[in-house]
Amino acid sequence: MSIEVNNESDYAVPETEFVELARFVFDAMHIHPLTELSVLFVDTDTMSDLHVQWMDLEGPTDVMSFPMDELRPGTENSVTPAGLLGDIVLCPTVAIEQAQAAGHSTVEELLLLTVHGILHLLGYDHAEPEEEKEMFALQRHLLLTFLASRSS
Repeated sequence: MSIEVNNESDYAVPETEFVELARFVFDAMHIHPLTELSVLFVDTDTMSDLHVQWMDLEGPTDVMSFPMDELRPGTENSVTPAGLLGDIVLCPTVAIEQAQAAGHSTVEELLLLTVHGILHLLGYDHAEPEEEKEMFALQRHLLLTFLASRSS
């Protein structure tokens, strides 16, 4: 499995933690261990440019996902074939504001956004209320299970 984390922002990112989180999500979602994922941390200007280019929306956002091979979750008996899952781009500056509003750490917010981004790459969406309920419940479960596994 190739999980690459690159930090082009000014925020100090504990890169190993994000690799471990991605591996955890891959295992939980039955993604082939040789699947590739890129996680990129960028500044607000870069995120604003991407947001305009790809979503036609002004200003920075917290996370954007760029799927490649349109992989979907596997099952316990049938893992997803190996491939290129895609890229997740995160903006720590936006995450800092969201973390403060939510009352948790910036790293926890960035971990949540990483899970969110991976789920988007796997085809999950939150445009409709039922989709949102399913995706957000899964994202919460994956993150809390990951955090609990690290503290034990």
